Amino acid sequence: MNSSEHPLTCESLLVDASKQIASDTPRLDAELLLCKVTGLTRTGFRAWPEREIPAEQARAFQQLVAERILGKPVAYLLGQQEFWSLPLLVSPSTLIPRPDTECLVETALELELPANARVLDLGTGTGAIALALASEKPQWQIMASDRVAEAVELARRNSDQLGLPIAVVHSHWFDGLPATRFDLLISNPPYIRQDDRHLNEGDVRFEPASALVSGADGLDDIRLLIRQGPDWLTPNGWMLLEHGHDQGAAVRHLFQQAGWRTIQTRQDYGGNDRMTLAQNPRNQ
Repeated sequence: MNSSEHPLTCESLLVDASKQIASDTPRLDAELLLCKVTGLTRTGFRAWPEREIPAEQARAFQQLVAERILGKPVAYLLGQQEFWSLPLLVSPSTLIPRPDTECLVETALELELPANARVLDLGTGTGAIALALASEKPQWQIMASDRVAEAVELARRNSDQLGLPIAVVHSHWFDGLPATRFDLLISNPPYIRQDDRHLNEGDVRFEPASALVSGADGLDDIRLLIRQGPDWLTPNGWMLLEHGHDQGAAVRHLFQQAGWRTIQTRQDYGGNDRMTLAQNPRNQ
C-alpha cells in the first residue's frame, strides 16, 4: 500500500485494505483495525469517509493490515474480543471466545440451581464463561481454573477490569483445586482431533494447540472430565460440556457409560450439536 498514491482518508485506507485482506469479512476487519489506531468509530468512518488520517496512524494501520493478511486473528491484533456483550482482553495464550459458546452460557442459566450456586468453569482461558455467568448471577459463587499461568492472569485481569468478582485458580482440570463440591461444572474443553485439517486453516493456526487438540478422536479431555466430575459435584449437580458439531452421540455415550443421569445434547445458533449436559450419577 503506497500512501503517496492516495490521500490518507478513512475511505481510501479502508478500500485499499479490504482488497488485500483474504477473510470472510475484509471490510469489517479493516474497520476494526482502523478503529484501534485512530480511536474513531465505524459509524464515524461512514459519516465522514473523507476524514484525513495522520500519516503516523496510517502507518500503524498498515502494519496491522499486513499482519492480518498473514492470517493473524483480528482479536489478537485488537487485544480484545466481545463475549456476552463483555469486552474481554485476549492474548495468544488463550482461545478466542466464539459466539457459539454463548449457547453454553444460555443453557447454564436455564438450569434449576441453588440461588447461591457454586460453579466451576474448567479451562477458563480469558474467563469468558465464568464472567458471563457472573454478570447474570452475581449471587453465584464462581470459580474458574486454567492450566496455563498466562491465561489465569488474563482471566484475573478481565475480572478486575469488568468489576465481576470470580476466583481464578491455576489448575490442570481438577488437580490443585480446593476441596469443595460444585452445583455446576462447565467447560469448553479441547475437542479437536489431532489430525484435523482445520488446524492448519484460519484463525486456529495462531491459537494455542493445548486449548484445541485432545487426542486421536478429540475426546481425551472430555473423557477425563466425565470420569472425575462426580467427585466434585453436589448430589444433583450438573456437568455442561461444549464439544464438536459431530461429537454429540459420542459424548452422550461417554456420559451413559459412566452412569450419568438426565443426559441431553443441545444445539448452537447454527442448529449443530454443540453441548451436552448431564446430572451427577451419584445422587445420594
